[in-house]
Amino acid sequence: MSRYIVRRLGQAIAVIILVTMIVFGILHFLPGSPARAMLGVRATPGAIKAFNAANGYNRALPMQYLLYLDRLVHGNLGFSYHMDQSVGSLLALDVPKTALLVGVSYALAILIAIPVGLVQALRRNRPVDHTLTALAFIGYSMPMFWLAMLLIVVFSVQLHLFPAEAPQGASVSNAFHDPTAMILPIATLTIVTVAQFSRFMRTSAIDNLLQDYIRTAKAKGASQRQIVTRHLLRNSLLPIVTLIGLSLPAVISGAIVVEAVFNYPGMGWLFWQAASAHDYPVLMGFTVVIAVATVVGNLLADVSYAVMDPRIRYSSK
Repeated sequence: MSRYIVRRLGQAIAVIILVTMIVFGILHFLPGSPARAMLGVRATPGAIKAFNAANGYNRALPMQYLLYLDRLVHGNLGFSYHMDQSVGSLLALDVPKTALLVGVSYALAILIAIPVGLVQALRRNRPVDHTLTALAFIGYSMPMFWLAMLLIVVFSVQLHLFPAEAPQGASVSNAFHDPTAMILPIATLTIVTVAQFSRFMRTSAIDNLLQDYIRTAKAKGASQRQIVTRHLLRNSLLPIVTLIGLSLPAVISGAIVVEAVFNYPGMGWLFWQAASAHDYPVLMGFTVVIAVATVVGNLLADVSYAVMDPRIRYSSK
Protein backbone atom coordinates (compact mmCIF):
# COMPACT_ATOMS: atom_id res chain seq x y z
CA MET A 1 0.00 0.00 0.00
CA SER A 2 2.81 2.41 0.85
CA ARG A 3 4.43 1.94 -2.56
CA TYR A 4 1.09 2.50 -4.21
CA ILE A 5 0.57 5.77 -2.31
CA VAL A 6 4.06 6.98 -3.25
CA ARG A 7 3.42 6.15 -6.90
CA ARG A 8 0.05 7.92 -6.82
CA LEU A 9 1.68 10.97 -5.24
CA GLY A 10 4.14 11.10 -8.12
CA GLN A 11 1.27 10.84 -10.59
CA ALA A 12 -0.59 13.57 -8.73
CA ILE A 13 2.37 15.94 -8.98
CA ALA A 14 2.64 15.23 -12.70
CA VAL A 15 -1.07 15.97 -13.15
CA ILE A 16 -0.77 19.26 -11.27
CA ILE A 17 2.18 20.34 -13.42
CA LEU A 18 0.31 19.40 -16.60
CA VAL A 19 -2.79 21.30 -15.50
CA THR A 20 -0.80 24.42 -14.69
CA MET A 21 0.99 24.19 -18.02
CA ILE A 22 -2.25 23.96 -20.00
CA VAL A 23 -4.04 26.71 -18.07
CA PHE A 24 -0.97 28.95 -18.21
CA GLY A 25 -0.92 28.67 -22.00
CA ILE A 26 -4.66 29.18 -22.39
CA LEU A 27 -4.71 32.29 -20.21
CA HIS A 28 -1.92 33.94 -22.17
CA PHE A 29 -3.69 33.33 -25.48
CA LEU A 30 -6.95 34.93 -24.37
CA PRO A 31 -7.89 38.32 -25.84
CA GLY A 32 -6.57 41.30 -23.92
CA SER A 33 -3.53 41.50 -21.71
CA PRO A 34 -2.65 42.13 -18.07
CA ALA A 35 -1.10 45.47 -19.03
CA ARG A 36 -4.30 46.71 -20.67
CA ALA A 37 -6.40 45.44 -17.77
CA MET A 38 -4.20 47.18 -15.21
CA LEU A 39 -3.25 50.41 -17.02
CA GLY A 40 -6.46 50.93 -18.98
CA VAL A 41 -7.27 51.23 -22.67
CA ARG A 42 -5.55 54.63 -22.90
CA ALA A 43 -2.19 53.34 -21.76
CA THR A 44 0.69 54.33 -24.03
CA PRO A 45 2.87 51.71 -25.74
CA GLY A 46 5.76 52.82 -23.56
CA ALA A 47 3.80 52.26 -20.37
CA ILE A 48 2.65 48.84 -21.57
CA LYS A 49 6.23 47.90 -22.48
CA ALA A 50 7.47 48.97 -19.06
CA PHE A 51 4.69 47.04 -17.30
CA ASN A 52 5.44 43.87 -19.28
CA ALA A 53 9.16 44.19 -18.54
CA ALA A 54 8.57 44.73 -14.82
CA ASN A 55 6.30 41.67 -14.56
CA GLY A 56 8.18 39.40 -16.97
CA TYR A 57 5.51 39.36 -19.66
CA ASN A 58 8.04 40.40 -22.32
CA ARG A 59 9.83 37.05 -22.10
CA ALA A 60 9.08 33.94 -24.13
CA LEU A 61 6.06 31.98 -22.90
CA PRO A 62 8.05 28.85 -21.93
CA MET A 63 10.42 31.01 -19.87
CA GLN A 64 7.48 32.73 -18.19
CA TYR A 65 6.08 29.33 -17.24
CA LEU A 66 9.41 28.07 -15.88
CA LEU A 67 9.77 31.19 -13.76
CA TYR A 68 6.23 30.73 -12.47
CA LEU A 69 6.91 27.07 -11.70
CA ASP A 70 10.06 28.02 -9.79
CA ARG A 71 8.09 30.52 -7.69
CA LEU A 72 5.37 27.92 -7.15
CA VAL A 73 7.84 25.36 -5.84
CA HIS A 74 9.03 27.92 -3.30
CA GLY A 75 5.45 28.61 -2.16
CA ASN A 76 5.06 31.90 -4.03
CA LEU A 77 1.75 32.01 -5.92
CA GLY A 78 2.48 35.45 -7.32
CA PHE A 79 1.20 38.97 -6.76
CA SER A 80 -2.17 40.36 -7.83
CA TYR A 81 -1.43 43.62 -9.61
CA HIS A 82 -5.15 44.37 -9.79
CA MET A 83 -5.89 43.88 -6.07
CA ASP A 84 -2.42 44.99 -4.92
CA GLN A 85 -2.01 41.95 -2.70
CA SER A 86 -0.22 38.62 -2.82
CA VAL A 87 -2.21 35.75 -4.25
CA GLY A 88 -1.38 33.63 -1.21
CA SER A 89 -2.94 36.14 1.18
CA LEU A 90 -6.04 36.45 -1.01
CA LEU A 91 -6.52 32.71 -1.12
CA ALA A 92 -5.84 32.41 2.61
CA LEU A 93 -8.83 34.67 3.20
CA ASP A 94 -11.18 33.11 0.65
CA VAL A 95 -10.34 29.39 0.70
CA PRO A 96 -11.76 28.81 4.22
CA LYS A 97 -15.04 30.49 3.25
CA THR A 98 -15.45 28.37 0.13
CA ALA A 99 -14.30 25.28 2.04
CA LEU A 100 -17.07 25.90 4.57
CA LEU A 101 -19.68 26.25 1.83
CA VAL A 102 -18.52 23.21 -0.15
CA GLY A 103 -17.76 21.07 2.91
CA VAL A 104 -21.14 21.53 4.58
CA SER A 105 -22.95 21.02 1.26
CA TYR A 106 -20.94 17.89 0.54
CA ALA A 107 -21.55 16.42 3.99
CA LEU A 108 -25.29 17.09 3.85
CA ALA A 109 -25.53 15.71 0.33
CA ILE A 110 -23.83 12.45 1.34
CA LEU A 111 -25.93 12.06 4.49
CA ILE A 112 -29.12 12.56 2.46
CA ALA A 113 -28.22 10.77 -0.77
CA ILE A 114 -27.09 7.46 0.79
CA PRO A 115 -30.37 6.63 2.60
CA VAL A 116 -32.41 8.00 -0.32
CA GLY A 117 -30.57 5.75 -2.77
CA LEU A 118 -30.98 2.75 -0.48
CA VAL A 119 -34.71 3.37 -0.11
CA GLN A 120 -35.07 3.60 -3.88
CA ALA A 121 -33.17 0.34 -4.38
CA LEU A 122 -35.15 -1.53 -1.71
CA ARG A 123 -38.45 -0.13 -3.10
CA ARG A 124 -37.50 -0.36 -6.75
CA ASN A 125 -40.27 0.37 -9.28
CA ARG A 126 -42.69 1.35 -6.51
CA PRO A 127 -44.32 4.76 -6.07
CA VAL A 128 -41.66 5.99 -3.63
CA ASP A 129 -38.93 5.03 -6.11
CA HIS A 130 -40.65 6.79 -9.01
CA THR A 131 -41.27 9.90 -6.89
CA LEU A 132 -37.67 10.17 -5.66
CA THR A 133 -36.36 9.46 -9.16
CA ALA A 134 -38.46 12.27 -10.59
CA LEU A 135 -37.25 14.67 -7.89
CA ALA A 136 -33.63 13.63 -8.53
CA PHE A 137 -33.97 14.26 -12.26
CA ILE A 138 -35.52 17.66 -11.62
CA GLY A 139 -32.74 18.63 -9.20
CA TYR A 140 -30.00 17.32 -11.47
CA SER A 141 -31.32 19.01 -14.62
CA MET A 142 -31.85 22.48 -13.14
CA PRO A 143 -29.09 25.00 -13.88
CA MET A 144 -27.31 26.04 -10.72
CA PHE A 145 -27.96 29.76 -11.14
CA TRP A 146 -31.66 29.16 -11.87
CA LEU A 147 -32.08 26.99 -8.79
CA ALA A 148 -30.36 29.63 -6.66
CA MET A 149 -32.61 32.37 -8.00
CA LEU A 150 -35.68 30.17 -7.49
CA LEU A 151 -34.78 29.63 -3.83
CA ILE A 152 -34.27 33.37 -3.39
CA VAL A 153 -37.67 34.17 -4.91
CA VAL A 154 -39.51 31.60 -2.80
CA PHE A 155 -37.76 31.75 0.57
CA SER A 156 -36.49 35.34 0.60
CA VAL A 157 -38.87 37.42 -1.48
CA GLN A 158 -42.17 35.63 -0.90
CA LEU A 159 -41.82 33.85 2.45
CA HIS A 160 -39.20 36.17 4.03
CA LEU A 161 -37.60 33.21 5.82
CA PHE A 162 -33.93 33.57 4.86
CA PRO A 163 -31.73 36.44 3.62
CA ALA A 164 -31.11 36.65 -0.11
CA GLU A 165 -27.47 37.59 0.46
CA ALA A 166 -24.81 35.38 2.01
CA PRO A 167 -22.79 36.60 5.03
CA GLN A 168 -20.34 39.37 4.21
CA GLY A 169 -16.94 40.06 5.70
CA ALA A 170 -13.32 39.12 5.23
CA SER A 171 -13.28 36.31 7.81
CA VAL A 172 -14.97 32.92 7.76
CA SER A 173 -16.25 33.65 11.26
CA ASN A 174 -18.83 36.00 9.75
CA ALA A 175 -20.69 32.96 8.43
CA PHE A 176 -21.15 31.75 12.01
CA HIS A 177 -22.39 35.15 13.15
CA ASP A 178 -25.28 34.94 10.67
CA PRO A 179 -25.87 31.23 9.98
CA THR A 180 -29.32 31.75 8.47
CA ALA A 181 -27.72 33.63 5.57
CA MET A 182 -25.79 30.46 4.67
CA ILE A 183 -28.88 28.27 4.35
CA LEU A 184 -29.84 29.14 0.77
CA PRO A 185 -26.29 28.92 -0.69
CA ILE A 186 -25.74 25.59 1.05
CA ALA A 187 -29.17 24.32 -0.02
CA THR A 188 -28.44 25.18 -3.66
CA LEU A 189 -25.25 23.12 -3.77
CA THR A 190 -26.75 20.33 -1.67
CA ILE A 191 -29.83 19.80 -3.85
CA VAL A 192 -27.83 19.34 -7.03
CA THR A 193 -25.27 17.08 -5.33
CA VAL A 194 -27.94 14.92 -3.68
CA ALA A 195 -29.62 14.42 -7.04
CA GLN A 196 -26.36 13.11 -8.50
CA PHE A 197 -25.22 10.98 -5.57
CA SER A 198 -28.61 9.36 -4.94
CA ARG A 199 -28.81 8.09 -8.52
CA PHE A 200 -25.41 6.43 -8.22
CA MET A 201 -26.29 5.01 -4.82
CA ARG A 202 -29.53 3.55 -6.16
CA THR A 203 -27.79 1.90 -9.10
CA SER A 204 -24.99 0.50 -6.94
CA ALA A 205 -27.42 -0.87 -4.34
CA ILE A 206 -29.59 -2.53 -7.00
CA ASP A 207 -26.51 -4.22 -8.49
CA ASN A 208 -25.47 -5.54 -5.08
CA LEU A 209 -28.97 -6.77 -4.26
CA LEU A 210 -28.62 -9.19 -7.18
CA GLN A 211 -25.34 -10.65 -5.90
CA ASP A 212 -25.01 -14.13 -4.43
CA TYR A 213 -23.93 -12.95 -0.98
CA ILE A 214 -27.26 -11.16 -0.53
CA ARG A 215 -29.20 -14.29 -1.46
CA THR A 216 -27.00 -16.32 0.89
CA ALA A 217 -27.68 -13.91 3.75
CA LYS A 218 -31.41 -14.15 3.10
CA ALA A 219 -31.23 -17.95 3.00
CA LYS A 220 -29.51 -17.97 6.39
CA GLY A 221 -32.43 -16.04 7.85
CA ALA A 222 -30.80 -12.64 8.23
CA SER A 223 -33.23 -9.79 8.71
CA GLN A 224 -33.49 -7.00 6.18
CA ARG A 225 -31.85 -4.60 8.63
CA GLN A 226 -28.87 -6.94 9.03
CA ILE A 227 -28.59 -7.39 5.27
CA VAL A 228 -28.65 -3.65 4.65
CA THR A 229 -26.27 -2.61 7.43
CA ARG A 230 -23.79 -5.50 7.32
CA HIS A 231 -23.68 -6.32 3.63
CA LEU A 232 -25.49 -4.01 1.24
CA LEU A 233 -24.46 -0.61 2.58
CA ARG A 234 -20.70 -1.18 2.72
CA ASN A 235 -20.43 -2.69 -0.75
CA SER A 236 -22.76 -0.14 -2.32
CA LEU A 237 -20.67 2.74 -1.01
CA LEU A 238 -17.61 1.89 -3.13
CA PRO A 239 -18.78 3.72 -6.29
CA ILE A 240 -19.89 6.66 -4.15
CA VAL A 241 -16.37 6.97 -2.71
CA THR A 242 -15.00 7.33 -6.22
CA LEU A 243 -17.75 9.77 -7.17
CA ILE A 244 -16.92 11.97 -4.18
CA GLY A 245 -13.35 12.38 -5.38
CA LEU A 246 -14.22 12.87 -9.04
CA SER A 247 -17.10 15.29 -8.48
CA LEU A 248 -15.15 17.72 -6.32
CA PRO A 249 -14.18 20.00 -9.28
CA ALA A 250 -17.81 20.12 -10.42
CA VAL A 251 -18.98 21.08 -6.93
CA ILE A 252 -16.34 23.81 -6.68
CA SER A 253 -17.31 25.15 -10.11
CA GLY A 254 -20.90 25.18 -8.89
CA ALA A 255 -19.71 27.11 -5.85
CA ILE A 256 -18.45 29.82 -8.21
CA VAL A 257 -21.98 30.29 -9.53
CA VAL A 258 -23.53 30.13 -6.07
CA GLU A 259 -21.10 32.68 -4.67
CA ALA A 260 -21.83 35.03 -7.56
CA VAL A 261 -25.62 34.77 -7.12
CA PHE A 262 -25.58 35.14 -3.33
CA ASN A 263 -22.70 37.65 -3.29
CA TYR A 264 -20.65 35.35 -1.09
CA PRO A 265 -17.05 36.60 -0.85
CA GLY A 266 -15.27 33.29 -1.39
CA MET A 267 -12.97 31.78 -3.99
CA GLY A 268 -15.68 31.85 -6.63
CA TRP A 269 -16.16 35.57 -6.25
CA LEU A 270 -12.40 36.09 -6.28
CA PHE A 271 -12.13 34.04 -9.49
CA TRP A 272 -14.91 36.07 -11.10
CA GLN A 273 -13.17 39.35 -10.28
CA ALA A 274 -9.80 38.04 -11.49
CA ALA A 275 -11.26 36.77 -14.76
CA SER A 276 -12.92 40.13 -15.44
CA ALA A 277 -9.64 41.97 -14.80
CA HIS A 278 -7.34 39.48 -16.61
CA ASP A 279 -5.53 39.00 -13.31
CA TYR A 280 -3.42 36.01 -14.39
CA PRO A 281 -1.63 35.37 -11.06
CA VAL A 282 -4.95 35.01 -9.21
CA LEU A 283 -6.39 32.77 -11.92
CA MET A 284 -3.32 30.55 -11.82
CA GLY A 285 -3.38 30.43 -8.03
CA PHE A 286 -7.04 29.40 -8.14
CA THR A 287 -6.20 26.68 -10.67
CA VAL A 288 -3.38 25.30 -8.52
CA VAL A 289 -5.62 25.10 -5.45
CA ILE A 290 -8.38 23.29 -7.38
CA ALA A 291 -5.89 20.91 -8.99
CA VAL A 292 -4.37 20.02 -5.61
CA ALA A 293 -7.82 19.53 -4.06
CA THR A 294 -8.86 17.29 -6.95
CA VAL A 295 -5.82 14.99 -6.87
CA VAL A 296 -5.94 14.78 -3.07
CA GLY A 297 -9.64 13.88 -3.26
CA ASN A 298 -8.96 11.15 -5.80
CA LEU A 299 -6.03 9.82 -3.78
CA LEU A 300 -8.15 9.63 -0.63
CA ALA A 301 -10.89 7.88 -2.61
CA ASP A 302 -8.44 5.26 -3.88
CA VAL A 303 -7.06 4.61 -0.40
CA SER A 304 -10.58 4.43 1.04
CA TYR A 305 -11.36 1.66 -1.43
CA ALA A 306 -8.86 -0.65 0.23
CA VAL A 307 -10.03 0.34 3.71
CA MET A 308 -13.71 -0.27 2.96
CA ASP A 309 -13.19 -3.48 0.98
CA PRO A 310 -10.26 -5.70 2.15
CA ARG A 311 -10.62 -7.77 -1.04
CA ILE A 312 -9.09 -4.90 -2.99
CA ARG A 313 -5.30 -4.97 -3.11
CA TYR A 314 -3.17 -2.55 -5.03
CA SER A 315 -0.20 -3.91 -6.89
CA SER A 316 3.18 -2.52 -5.79
CA LYS A 317 4.77 -3.28 -9.13
